[in-house]
Amino acid sequence: GIIVGIGGLSVEKLIKHMPLKVLAGGTIGLVLGLSIAKLIAVGFATMQNTTVSIVIYIILSCIFGYIGMVLGSFKIEELRVPNWSWFVRGMRGNPLTKILDTSVIIDGRIADIVETGFLGGVLVIPEFVLQELQHIADSPDPTRRVRGRRGLDIIKRLQLEKLVEVRIDRQDFENLNDVDAKLVALALRLNAKIVTNDYNLSKVAEVQGIRILNINQLASALKPVVLPGEVLRLHILKEGKEQGQGIAYLEDGTMVVVENASRHLGKEVEVSVTSILQTTAGRLIFTTLKDGEMSRQH
Repeated sequence: GIIVGIGGLSVEKLIKHMPLKVLAGGTIGLVLGLSIAKLIAVGFATMQNTTVSIVIYIILSCIFGYIGMVLGSFKIEELRVPNWSWFVRGMRGNPLTKILDTSVIIDGRIADIVETGFLGGVLVIPEFVLQELQHIADSPDPTRRVRGRRGLDIIKRLQLEKLVEVRIDRQDFENLNDVDAKLVALALRLNAKIVTNDYNLSKVAEVQGIRILNINQLASALKPVVLPGEVLRLHILKEGKEQGQGIAYLEDGTMVVVENASRHLGKEVEVSVTSILQTTAGRLIFTTLKDGEMSRQH
């Protein structure tokens, strides 16, 4: 009994750590091997000695079943099954599930978006992300410590929100050391999207066929449209790089360069938009003072 129990536990551990594709290949090979053994055993069914025919069938089943299982397990890797991972994930995943990474939790805007009702479904927070946040919150660096504690506060805020279901996923991937790699592996396992602000994680996940929801991209898409010729009223905060320039900002943080506005520091002025430059860092708006402001300057 003890031997059977130990054997059962060993088999269970082996199957638990076996890739699904290999397990499926071994199962298919085993079924085919047993089928071949059955066909061969039919020829011995006419023997008068029933015991011998049964023994032959058992031996054939063991031999061909084992060969089929081994060949199936190894050869399945050579079989190029189209969209295999998509098929497997689709059988067990929930397309409404979204995994939050460390960057988007610390950022905090995810809580505001959830409260508006734009983001629904299930929000998954992996335990290894929680551990990373706790490590940041315990950092001797004051800035990192504040960021970590802010992230933990955001999680509490999300858990109180009734519009979404927040789950703490305790799965870990011991063979992976990098948090980003673990996030990708978990997303593949759950058929989930990843919510992140991390550019590198976004690119790695997209290569794996994982949908990414980037808060920065959303914020960029929601910025108000400003057209050339439009008149704005802005507060000049500081001087620009070029002589005579003043710098102001829109409510969304977009930088506005105002020509000939250095004398209006600390004041509100009316400006006219001349051009808009889109850069990798965001938008940059160039403006000039309205005629009335120019006359007051002189």
